[in-house]
Amino acid sequence: MNMDITHIARLARLALTDEELEHYQDQLSAILDYAARLNELDLSSAAILAEDAPPLGRYNVLRDDIVTPSLPRDDALFNAAATEEGQFLIQAVLEE
Repeated sequence: MNMDITHIARLARLALTDEELEHYQDQLSAILDYAARLNELDLSSAAILAEDAPPLGRYNVLRDDIVTPSLPRDDALFNAAATEEGQFLIQAVLEE
């Protein structure tokens, strides 16, 4: 299990201490134990809802889509750190 925690930490680029590794190992073990307990439940008599049926009689309440004037561009860009050609200018986060 410790190898799993180390691998996950490496993927997330986390530098964990030995104490943190042990702590997270205990937490992951508890989660997996709980999931195993859930798998033991007998759900053969549980009612199955249709995919399109709202659970417990609940449903989404949607409002009408009403076209309204949008915020003027100058107002939207007013507090921007940098703009270019009427758009927000941000630092690239992906290498090309």
